[in-house]
Amino acid sequence: MALAANTRLGPYQIISPLGAGGMGEVYRARDTRLDRDVAVKVLPEHLARSPEALARFEREAKAVAALSHPNILAIYDVGAEGGVNYVVTELLEGETLRARLAAGALPWRKAVEISAAVADGLAAAHAKAITHRDIKPENVFLTSDDRVKILDFGLARVDTPSTAGDAATQDGAVLGTFGYMSPEQVRGERAGAPSDIFSLGCVLHEMLSGERAFTRATAAETMGAVLNAEPAPPAAAPPELARLLAHCLTKSPQARLQSARDLALALRDITSSAATAAPVSSPSRVGRYLGIAAILLLATALALYLLSGRRDAVRSLAVLPLANAAADPDTEYLSDGITESLINSLGRLPNLAVKSRSLVRRYRGKDADPQAAGRELAVEAVLTGKVTQRGDGLSISIELVDARDGNHLWGEQYNRKLADILAVQEEISRDITEKLRLRLGGEDQKRLAQRDTQNNEAYQLYLKGRYHWNRRTAEGLRRGIEYFEQAVAKDSSYARAYAGLADSYTMLGNYEVVAPSFTVL
Repeated sequence: MALAANTRLGPYQIISPLGAGGMGEVYRARDTRLDRDVAVKVLPEHLARSPEALARFEREAKAVAALSHPNILAIYDVGAEGGVNYVVTELLEGETLRARLAAGALPWRKAVEISAAVADGLAAAHAKAITHRDIKPENVFLTSDDRVKILDFGLARVDTPSTAGDAATQDGAVLGTFGYMSPEQVRGERAGAPSDIFSLGCVLHEMLSGERAFTRATAAETMGAVLNAEPAPPAAAPPELARLLAHCLTKSPQARLQSARDLALALRDITSSAATAAPVSSPSRVGRYLGIAAILLLATALALYLLSGRRDAVRSLAVLPLANAAADPDTEYLSDGITESLINSLGRLPNLAVKSRSLVRRYRGKDADPQAAGRELAVEAVLTGKVTQRGDGLSISIELVDARDGNHLWGEQYNRKLADILAVQEEISRDITEKLRLRLGGEDQKRLAQRDTQNNEAYQLYLKGRYHWNRRTAEGLRRGIEYFEQAVAKDSSYARAYAGLADSYTMLGNYEVVAPSFTVL
């Protein structure tokens, strides 16, 4: 039974209905204590008589209350009044993603932006052992001030000892929404973080194509499609985005991305990469020289084969996170920073596909098998290594492995002064391209040797700033800002340091209201 206007639930005065879902009716209400408008979700009377539904309603309140994240609906209060159970949340102005999709597919960049924000929220939930289990366009809200919020944790699985006997969290129950449930949900198996990633993949597919990935005429056909069918790649998606989407929709949960945080980083990397992609030669120019290029390529390959007996050049590479050999947290920034710098440097070469840092991040701190990692990342070669700092000395050990057969292609140890970090990174990049049998033209060599700063101190401060920025905490962001500002003080033309400041202030805005401490003239 719907609540009438002016009905009181504790200190909350009902104003008007906002909507209804399977787990409750939502109203706009006035908090008479704090003089603010809120949203009140009421458990319907027929469900309030069900112990299971009531337990699920309470679980949603507790699950959301355990979270504090800008991309998750905030909960203010819970209560019961006259037999009515209710939960009070922030009031959102805007529309659901379902309403936005009524007009058709979204531009791919907007779809990526929304998906990355949802992935950020899911990462916060997963960190608290909470699996949403019902990610769909109806449960993604787009506010009028361009924020993204995850709604409705009514089907959430909370993996704590207190929920061990809860039927709604145990295996064997098919819970979720047909067309967005993962294969393991359809089979009644345990649904963890990879299940939410599959559901988000379904939502991303729909945003890109305007069509649902698996929905069919009947529920049975839809479940069969989830288990067996492969949706066509959305035509509007760039190749890298299509590949990432396919990875999210892989049937096996073990083969999917395991981390929503990694998914968010990968999505944002695609947007950044597309913005800085090098222009492609025009078809007419390609056609003009195609015959000559083919002959030269064949002659070069034949000469290399006859003279050296070596295999073809490697065209794809993954740089796995370099290990911090000393396990010293004060030098962790070096191994992370050198890894990222090698990825950026080698990624500038047009004839070498280098996996983004977000995709290799999962191997950080792990003794990964290079050949297995190469197969997982679909690359021909894998670079591994470790970094050691002792005083002002820097030692970098590198090994290049052929992911196709596991053979050792090359290895080297570089012992330099820490002050020579920029030069040694250039040297490593040049050596790697040689061992990969890449033929570099003059422009390629310039790209490889390109420096964003000539100041070694500024560069080390930048690496420290990025290390703290990557922690994605308010304290980490503030520490990052300090280091970026020091880098700018060392080199006022250091563009990457300014970009680091911008990134930090933008992300810090998710945690608190901040005022930048630098002026752009």
